[in-house]
Amino acid sequence: MNSESLNNVLDNKEISHHNILEIYQYALKDPIELFSTAKVLREKYKGNTVTFSKKAFFNIVNLCKDSCSYCTYKAEPGEEKLSLMSKQQITELLDLAKRYRCVEALFVTGEQPEQRYQEARDWLKENGFASTSEYIIHASELALEKGLFPHTNAGNLDFDEMKELKKTNVSMGLMLENISDRLTEKGMPHFLAASKRPKARLEILENAGKLQIPMTTGILVGIGETIEEIIDSLVAIKELHQKYGNIQEVILQNFQPKQDTRMKDKPSADEKYFKIIVALSRIIMPKMNIQIPPNLSPRSYQSFLSVGINDWGGISPLTPDFVNPEFSWPDISKVNENSKNAGFDLKCRFPIYPEFFSFISKELQEKMKDMQNEEGLVKEEYWR
Repeated sequence: MNSESLNNVLDNKEISHHNILEIYQYALKDPIELFSTAKVLREKYKGNTVTFSKKAFFNIVNLCKDSCSYCTYKAEPGEEKLSLMSKQQITELLDLAKRYRCVEALFVTGEQPEQRYQEARDWLKENGFASTSEYIIHASELALEKGLFPHTNAGNLDFDEMKELKKTNVSMGLMLENISDRLTEKGMPHFLAASKRPKARLEILENAGKLQIPMTTGILVGIGETIEEIIDSLVAIKELHQKYGNIQEVILQNFQPKQDTRMKDKPSADEKYFKIIVALSRIIMPKMNIQIPPNLSPRSYQSFLSVGINDWGGISPLTPDFVNPEFSWPDISKVNENSKNAGFDLKCRFPIYPEFFSFISKELQEKMKDMQNEEGLVKEEYWR
């Protein structure tokens, strides 16, 4: 490479924030060297495999005490899209997910809905629970009984809640989104979302590290951030992983504007910019599992395989993406075909990557054995 910084990356040397910024600025003019470096690193550490998790999305409750400028997931009481899943509905969807040969039960909720809504408190009481986290623990136990593996993404849970969920969840998720306080100021996307304050998010991710929970996190790209804020956010994730070793994957999610939001007229993330961020993520964290959601780049997702990613995240053959309902999941057979055409083998993983199995209890590891192949991935005859 002509770039000394990129050569240092290839030589497994640390690079500074300043070096990363220089690489970005050069890539704006010509990204070929950055993309090549990212590709070499991905091949070195991840080979020619691209993974995904075959999931069912459980929209447990979408009341939320926060209001983000780009979000359509949140519902208000009385809205048609309001979801307050009963125990029976959860059981029925688990049965259906098992018939579709799903592996992951993704449990998603709004941010601490019972703190703001009487409707949420009444719903919890009707089902016999005092908190949303208690309900998710119950749902996770049901999932394990049915042979599905829980992954919970329920916002800013406290230490004790996460400690309890670790008993039944093979992994958990919390998007950092961005580490910038500027994005929480008036007129910015996180102004009315107290839980998105960087300090609050980092505390939860720190707790996950202390508890040794395999954790999915990531950033949003294209919400008005600067490149310095992107780099700061990626470096913060890297430092958390260096400290605790529990960040199992980083999601890079490109902003897509949605109707009925304050940011409906903002443009989606530019694809060249997004690819540069993906490649930068790979050079910042060479060994990390890095994913983009294929449904948010429906016409070009396979092209991101050449700039450093090695995972598609969860794809459901059964349920919509309730966070991005206007973007359908691609058919798994089509993802397989597109991955193969790009030179990659598509393989199904559990909601926990094999290299993190030691983080979970022997009981949870034992439950995965029947579906597991010699690589620690899901047997092909199970998911196809």
